[in-house]
Amino acid sequence: MSHVSIVIPTLNEQTSLGRTLRQLTLLNPPAWEILVVDGGSSDQTVAIAHNSLELFNGTVNVQVLSCAEPGRSMQMNYGALAATGDIVCFLHADTCVPDDLVAVISQTLAQQNIACGGFISLMVGSQTTRWGISLHNYLKTYYAPLLFKPHLFFQGLRLLFGDQVMFCRRHDFWDCGGFDPGLPIMEDGDLCLKLVKKGRIYQVNRIVQSSDRRVAKWGSWKATAIYLYIGFLWGIGVSATYLKRFYQDIR
Repeated sequence: MSHVSIVIPTLNEQTSLGRTLRQLTLLNPPAWEILVVDGGSSDQTVAIAHNSLELFNGTVNVQVLSCAEPGRSMQMNYGALAATGDIVCFLHADTCVPDDLVAVISQTLAQQNIACGGFISLMVGSQTTRWGISLHNYLKTYYAPLLFKPHLFFQGLRLLFGDQVMFCRRHDFWDCGGFDPGLPIMEDGDLCLKLVKKGRIYQVNRIVQSSDRRVAKWGSWKATAIYLYIGFLWGIGVSATYLKRFYQDIR
């Protein structure tokens, strides 16, 4: 079984982080290590992360790190730099994973022609499941690269996003330069474009559950329009810095 390091970037995630960490105590087999990388939270996120150490009873190495430069790309790179596992898995603080996560990741990357993987993300709220948007997110994993990068699609490119719990071999991650720290958005898509040179990008036929907080704030129609707009403009090469203005942080 591979050693899987789970990297969790956080910024004001006191509402979600505790539940996510509690679920990670149930992983069987357990993760090799868990690295919570905070980007300067002003709420109780860091305290929750430190308090969670008792949950693991020393069975898993859990580190709470502080990244001087906030930003998801920089925080995930910082965590990957501190990681010691064979595989790095990037987990959002508001995402729930199955208890066989480590086994699924290990089995997927045991196939040497696969360079990166991710799950099917089901977007859920306290009283609803966003079936329509979840279906669209599933489909765009395939249609986006087919539409914008057809030559790479047939080489194995699929477009994964952070809420799909992306994972890859640590040495491949660094060989391709990791996440681009200059990207405020779409850093995950950019990583897929780099990792496809190492092998296929693969969507595992398993579910993870991500918070619908962004859709709840925007509404389904507005959220779908924004996702399509950002995806299209990114696909034709529009700057991620420009696209970030349409994708506000919501906690």
